[in-house]
Amino acid sequence: MGSVYQGENALTTSYRYGSSHVEPIPLAQPQLSTAPHVFPFGYPIAHSLAPKLHESLFKSVSLPWKYNLHETQNSSEFLPALHQPGVVGCAITMPYKISLMSAVDEVTDEGRLIGAINTVFLRRVPDNKAKVRYIGTNTDCIGIREAFLQNYPGILGQSTGKPALIIGGGGACRAAIYALWKWLGASRIYLVNRLGSEIAAIKESFDAFPEFTGELVHVSSVQQAEGLETPVLVVGTIPDYPPREEGEKLVREITKVFLGRRDKGYVLEMCYHSKPKTEFFALCVEAGWGVLYGTESMIWQGVAQQILWAELPLERFKVDEASKEISEALCSHGI
Repeated sequence: MGSVYQGENALTTSYRYGSSHVEPIPLAQPQLSTAPHVFPFGYPIAHSLAPKLHESLFKSVSLPWKYNLHETQNSSEFLPALHQPGVVGCAITMPYKISLMSAVDEVTDEGRLIGAINTVFLRRVPDNKAKVRYIGTNTDCIGIREAFLQNYPGILGQSTGKPALIIGGGGACRAAIYALWKWLGASRIYLVNRLGSEIAAIKESFDAFPEFTGELVHVSSVQQAEGLETPVLVVGTIPDYPPREEGEKLVREITKVFLGRRDKGYVLEMCYHSKPKTEFFALCVEAGWGVLYGTESMIWQGVAQQILWAELPLERFKVDEASKEISEALCSHGI
């Protein structure tokens, strides 16, 4: 690990979310009638590397917890699964990160501003310890932040006060906006996407929060890109498909304008399935930019989840060993 982990605050603030003002009440070893377990909820997730990551992290802190996949296309299965005996938390994947925000008791500030949750953790109510509240949050933003900070120590000295670029307009884009604005010092955030309507919706969503002071700029043409300052940090959030539609081709051309600059920065390619060395990854390497695999953010968002579920500090987890297991899993698949 290169930089000091900045995620402990997520655990501290998890005790004072919204209007509940919940104080710390350890749940690391709850009294449950069945074996404690966490489950990811989404579709498709059979290919996920998350079970390997979380099983390694659980083992590193001697927790006999399990990570059981719940793959489904039926969102109505969520609450029954969440309230099963033994459940100590869950991960929410696509396509449910937005729709299931209304299914939890409360959503943290990060989740509300981003407009999506990927994690549910449990907290007991101080004046009624028998009552458990289910809190939704977003650790994807922490994963993006830590991917840069852990791999490029001192990156804030370069990124603060400089523009950043996000390619794509989905849920990962929203998490990237939050991370780049809140923690990585971006002065402006360029948004490049095949559908302008998605960018308009994102801007409207963030502008609805007075506390969001970032500047979002929709870059919609090559000519516009040519007149903009070079970004220091870039986050790619689109699937690894060759551009076919006109909108997709335009996104690629705009991206090439930024990548072709003399000044180079750092790229996080969020897509890592079915292979981490995506076409976009190769394009960035060829252009001379520093590039991070999407597994970096996947690992660190998972670490943040573990800290919230188990209520244990980072130093208890053997993150390096878990990272090694993920790398070995990729190699075993010829990636």
